[in-house]
Amino acid sequence: MKTLGIFRHAKSDWNDARLRDFDRPLNKRGRKGAAIMGEHIRNDGRAWKRILASPAVRVTQTIELASEAAGMAPPVSWDRRIYLANSATLMDLLREQEGDPASIMLIGHNPGLEDLIFDLVPDDGTSPLRDVVEEKFPTAAYAVLELDIDSWDDIDENCGRITHLVRPRDLDPALGPSLTD
Repeated sequence: MKTLGIFRHAKSDWNDARLRDFDRPLNKRGRKGAAIMGEHIRNDGRAWKRILASPAVRVTQTIELASEAAGMAPPVSWDRRIYLANSATLMDLLREQEGDPASIMLIGHNPGLEDLIFDLVPDDGTSPLRDVVEEKFPTAAYAVLELDIDSWDDIDENCGRITHLVRPRDLDPALGPSLTD
């Protein structure tokens, strides 16, 4: 069995229309969300053997703030392919991981991360957490999937189940949907 963590970047700032999408930073709510999720991920107690992340500014800031709040500085492998990747690309990236770590956390963007969850977790009515993701996998959401595979080479559709899902609003209702952000 392998464990896959999926952490979506926190809420980004859209105020500067001159910025490329890749360069958008976090907004105030996003900075707070990244920090609270970093504390939660630390308290969740999982030791991620490998962290793969998009190098987009909003992802790097999410990781910095989450790591600072958690009091740790995990090594991160930056991979440009994660930026706006679809599910198939993310699965290919996981398949090529050397050393076959027991756990990997992906930090990136939607819709790719959400679609990856849909592809890995069967839509058979047995996963209430999958149903929550179907409603929305919001910014700074964190999910943990257990995959029924022996090697990352074996990752394929319908091989997993969601065992943990937390959104920022689950930890602080003020971080929920807002008409002003």
